[in-house]
Amino acid sequence: MNILPIHVTALERLGYTEKEARFLYLVATHSGYFVARQFLAFAGLQSGQRMTHFSNKTQSKKHTRSHQMPGHGTVYHLFSRKVYHQIGPENLGNHRQHEIEYIEARIAMLDFVLENPGFSYLETEAQKVAYFNGELAVGLQHLSSRTYPRKHTVQPAVRYFVDRFPMFFQDENPAAPVVTFTFIQGPEASLTAFVHHLHDYLPLFRKLREFRFLYLARLDAHFARASELFHSLVTIALEPNPSDDLLRYFSIRKAWDQRQYASLSEDDLIYRNLAKERFSGQRFEHFYHAWKVGRVAESHIRSQLTGSEIPHLAHFETQILKPYAPPEEVEGADHGHREKKGPVQKNTRLGGTSSGDGVSSTGPT
Repeated sequence: MNILPIHVTALERLGYTEKEARFLYLVATHSGYFVARQFLAFAGLQSGQRMTHFSNKTQSKKHTRSHQMPGHGTVYHLFSRKVYHQIGPENLGNHRQHEIEYIEARIAMLDFVLENPGFSYLETEAQKVAYFNGELAVGLQHLSSRTYPRKHTVQPAVRYFVDRFPMFFQDENPAAPVVTFTFIQGPEASLTAFVHHLHDYLPLFRKLREFRFLYLARLDAHFARASELFHSLVTIALEPNPSDDLLRYFSIRKAWDQRQYASLSEDDLIYRNLAKERFSGQRFEHFYHAWKVGRVAESHIRSQLTGSEIPHLAHFETQILKPYAPPEEVEGADHGHREKKGPVQKNTRLGGTSSGDGVSSTGPT
């Protein structure tokens, strides 16, 4: 992790120590939100009183505001435009108020970054676009993007990599860096968001000869299913001619299911055993049963599995993030200080009217 001295110095001018400035840089760049244990761990501190001193400083300067999140304790929002302008406008979206699910994901992102300071991160949208579109010459049409209407022009704004999940290099071989993408699973039971994320990034994956993908969650409940989905939606999709192989497997499997053993050769049976593992998973099961009864045409399967013209090496891993916040964590425990808790509803934004230089606004984040 390379924090430029110019950014640290700029934040120090706002009245922060070097350690505090470096922490605020990471918050501004990667999350916009933080909790007490993150600052204490980063600063190598144990005292809740030191956290109270830091939070009082940031709030008196009107750089942060605090909120109570049910089950999570106190969350701090770095909302000040003044702070973000010290390190560049690319991260200004983090000053806005957000919904609870968004905040939980952002705190998880900061957890990951704090636990892995040795990685080289593509921190901003501009850095990511410069790497893929500039250095690797991947067309902009292949990058994950969203369009947003503008107030004073009919031309929409195009934003790239709006999910802002950590993207980094952990390269042992800097001469041939391999980028790692991540996805952070929220508390929801569904993996729909993960599926949409993979579909969104697949055009970019097709342009990369090698990449890593890291699935992050606070529990391992979805690890097996996530691995299966990545295999069926990404790994298979990046192979050459996967639809031809899948349809051959379906034909052999159908003949076997209908006890037409005489029509199958020894090579067919060997292929069936190998393909059974390769095309395992719910997606291919749904394809098979629908194809078997004529509800899905072969042309549809081919359109879903177009394959890739170049060889790919995709690495998939899972990793557990630390618990959201220790239940015993109370920032002012050393001197009996507790902030008053207020009710917060799901799917609502945290925080009231902005003050100082943290004017609330809407738009892409």
